[in-house]
Amino acid sequence: VQLQASGGGLVQAGGSLRLSCAASGFPSGFSFSSYSMGWFRQAPGKERMFVATISWTGGSTYYTNSVKGRFTISRDNAKNTVYLQMNSLKPEDTAVYYCAVSRTGVVGTSAYDYDYWGQGTLVTVSS
Repeated sequence: VQLQASGGGLVQAGGSLRLSCAASGFPSGFSFSSYSMGWFRQAPGKERMFVATISWTGGSTYYTNSVKGRFTISRDNAKNTVYLQMNSLKPEDTAVYYCAVSRTGVVGTSAYDYDYWGQGTLVTVSS
């Protein structure tokens, strides 16, 4: 499975960005809609942290507390794409953002719940 994240950039505090992650290369018999998806982020000098996750149907979502009410994860199974809408951005949201796929469909918050990772897209929020 290959994941291509995009949409990062430089934005002022209070601004918005929408990240996209396009998936391809699924094993025979599986499709994008078979998997749960997650977003993680890694700030400079820090470990990779959970941001948000969404179930394979899109019916269940979960967020880390620091982004609740500001970020929204969604998916379009027809386009094999998961999104992260980020509003009211803060300087502490600055990080490389990674999308990930869980083969088991677990809607998890640990990096160990995910099997495939994208290359990351950099989000920089200036104060």
